[in-house]
Amino acid sequence: MRLLICLLVLISTSLSGQKSKTYTLRTIAFYNVENLFDTENDSLTFDDDRTPDGSYHWNQDRYRQKVENISHVLSQIGKQILGTSPDIIGLCEVENRIVVQDLIQHPNLINKDYGFIHFDSPDERGIDVALLYKRASYIPTSFKSHRLLLFDELGNREYTRDQLVVGGTMDHEEVYFIVNHWPSRRGGASKSQPNRIRAALLNKRIIDSIQKLNWNAKIIAMGDLNDDPRDDSLKKILKTKGKISGLDSISLFNPMEKMYKKGMGSLAYRDKWNLFDQIFMSANLITQEKSQLSFWKAGIYAPDFLRTPKGRFKGYPLRTYAGGSYAGGYSDHFPVYMHLIKEAKD
Repeated sequence: MRLLICLLVLISTSLSGQKSKTYTLRTIAFYNVENLFDTENDSLTFDDDRTPDGSYHWNQDRYRQKVENISHVLSQIGKQILGTSPDIIGLCEVENRIVVQDLIQHPNLINKDYGFIHFDSPDERGIDVALLYKRASYIPTSFKSHRLLLFDELGNREYTRDQLVVGGTMDHEEVYFIVNHWPSRRGGASKSQPNRIRAALLNKRIIDSIQKLNWNAKIIAMGDLNDDPRDDSLKKILKTKGKISGLDSISLFNPMEKMYKKGMGSLAYRDKWNLFDQIFMSANLITQEKSQLSFWKAGIYAPDFLRTPKGRFKGYPLRTYAGGSYAGGYSDHFPVYMHLIKEAKD
């Protein structure tokens, strides 16, 4: 394994005569990349629209531009603070291993030495989730794809995305990542809510099983949940909390809840902002022990170049397609991110 130099940020105290301390910072990001498909027709999924002969006229030039755009975004998240791209990136709406491989091998990312973990899910559209990790920052030791079983009113199977769980070591601590893409709101938020409740129940079972194996393991869940931080799937099933003061040892902290209350969002629909893209974590990441990995802050990455510059949808995410027409943009979602901090040993 090729060794990379870990980024260390020097933070000096203002106390006279006290030595300055060095901290390691890590960035965790999630991005719904909006239909990152190759141009090949997969006979097992409904990807016909995103082929050269399909309704979107999805060709090699458009595919290459999409990979260029997404890889550029990923290379920029956290760069202003840390000078480099995220250590961990969760992705959703990727079609297969090929498109993930093309992403990490693009010139924008290839020198970051990312590995990735991906499983094909049974989703009828053929979209999956994946996890990218810098080999110098994280060593995966386990990974599994958990199937979400859904059925309609007639008992017919509804095929959707799996939940990806990766365990491993970051800065000498056991850290698990769960990458989600919960069922959509197709048919209406209320009608489709039971499917997201089931997704949250699966997520809870996964978290409970990890904590039974190691109660001290640090867990970070991320994804496009198709629900906002105050919806029942988060508040009643996972029982996430938006304030650090209200946490206990088994709580899950969701820093996105505070952003949502302020009107911030990662996607917009009919003049309303939603914050479907979220990162939440086990309470042991909220600690004053700086010798341990701990939560520092979270945010939505939404620079001007990711926003529609003018017109009715000014300020919205700049999409690849808008109104059925090719716009050459990025995604209909903004990425979200969080930073972890840990005091480095002398």
